[in-house]
Amino acid sequence: MIDYDIQSELKPVLGHNEPLLWTGRPKTGILFRATDAFLIPFSILWCGFAVFWESTAIAGGAPFFFMLWGIPFVGIGLYMVVGRFFIDARKRGNTIYAITPDRVLIRSGVFNTEVTSLNIRTISDINFTQKSDGTGTIVLGPENIRQGRMMQGMEWPGVKQTPRLEMIEDAKKVYDIIIEQQRHK
Repeated sequence: MIDYDIQSELKPVLGHNEPLLWTGRPKTGILFRATDAFLIPFSILWCGFAVFWESTAIAGGAPFFFMLWGIPFVGIGLYMVVGRFFIDARKRGNTIYAITPDRVLIRSGVFNTEVTSLNIRTISDINFTQKSDGTGTIVLGPENIRQGRMMQGMEWPGVKQTPRLEMIEDAKKVYDIIIEQQRHK
């Protein structure tokens, strides 16, 4: 499936006459993932403690340093409880995937545009998961188990996720396109 709107958006990063074999986007909107079964209670506890600390420091007339000390923890807590869902939704809304005969392209970003180009023949590990409705995720490379499973949809500065085609339709079909291109040449 080639979406011509996506093709025009990718034109600046495509080579001259570089053909597209497939294009797609991830599901959009606010989504909950399996990891949220752990992350939601943890984030509520974190944020609750941070707000308790900060309000106690302010109400108790603690030194200025103690009042200042709690602010980053409250910010992190608010991000973990609410903000991460909006950042994830915005990033997925700005994400475009494409497969050419030579590479896999991922264009994404929240505030800036980032383009990842992976040589299709040098991707060492390709794993995919698929739901009963045909949607799924294809992970393109070796995955750090702790980072990959526990932090899905949650990005932290300096922590790079393994490239992935996330929450796409017909994941098996897309997986087969990648494998077929790896066998050519």
